[in-house]
Amino acid sequence: MGVSVRDCRHSADDRRWIQDVYGEYLESLSDLNTGFFPVIDNDDPQKDGIFASWFANERSHPLIIANGADRVGFALVTRPQMPVEGEWQPDFRMAEFFIRKGCRRNGYGRDAASLIFDRFAGEWMIVAYQRNSGSVGFWRQVLTAYCRGALTERVRNGEVQHRFRSRHKTAF
Repeated sequence: MGVSVRDCRHSADDRRWIQDVYGEYLESLSDLNTGFFPVIDNDDPQKDGIFASWFANERSHPLIIANGADRVGFALVTRPQMPVEGEWQPDFRMAEFFIRKGCRRNGYGRDAASLIFDRFAGEWMIVAYQRNSGSVGFWRQVLTAYCRGALTERVRNGEVQHRFRSRHKTAF
């Protein structure tokens, strides 16, 4: 079985799974010591609001990444709401992307990212914190292969911003 990606907006089981592993995701980000990623525990009232916006907002696309029947990660693709006049505006942003630690370095993230880009055709921006060398390296490798060099990278305010265009190839 290969990697697959599915929209999980209407699946209570998938939503619950994301909520269960979200703390693991934030914990992996908190290792960066930026102060931006406090670990949200199950009693935190902000947690419900975060997920309510993921699953109710028509401009967000929560996705499950699976290997066969096993869920190995999740992603959140968003569409920016209001363009800033005179600035380049992507059609899509990878707001969240997570592969569980025990499932990394197996190609699941690379394959899932390609499936996501193929599904959401258009102008993309992916931002990684410069201090997160693993994320920066992952996105450079994945995007270089996917775009065959047709991408731009800019470092700004401690972030590495990747811009590229994807083309519709497949559906989930």
